[in-house]
Amino acid sequence: MKDSLKFFQAYIREMIEIGGENLPKTISTKLGIKLAKIYKNRGLADNIESAIKQTYLALNAKPKIKKLDESTLKIIVSYPRIIRKNFCLIGGKYDPSRAQLFQNNICIPYTIGFLSEIAPDLEFEPTIKQCIVANDVRSCHYNLKIKEKNTLKENTTILNVMG
Repeated sequence: MKDSLKFFQAYIREMIEIGGENLPKTISTKLGIKLAKIYKNRGLADNIESAIKQTYLALNAKPKIKKLDESTLKIIVSYPRIIRKNFCLIGGKYDPSRAQLFQNNICIPYTIGFLSEIAPDLEFEPTIKQCIVANDVRSCHYNLKIKEKNTLKENTTILNVMG
């Protein structure tokens, strides 16, 4: 498994070197959209919170979601200790020089693509607070701001309807 993950991470870096940063961003966004369509067809996306949980459970991660206010979720994702105690299945081991590369080209575009397909009338703005690759910790933490797409003003009822 360790060799597969190293290959994946090298592949992403090479993709950026050859095609620029937009190539992996576009691919990540499209893959997020495809997964959301599958989830919707299988009834796994009843609401935003359950859809988010399902994406991380598929990676054998442990997601925790907490409502911070009426338009913000705090999401904490802990991965199993497969290779070493602080290891991200997407970005690998602690290496601050690579953290933004994976956050901006894989994690954030994938999340936005996935959620935008689940709830196309909303806009999602993830802000990474703590990252395994950047901070040498055991879990990733990010806040997810949710806004109405048309007016871009915060919707105070969004999270109430999510469940």
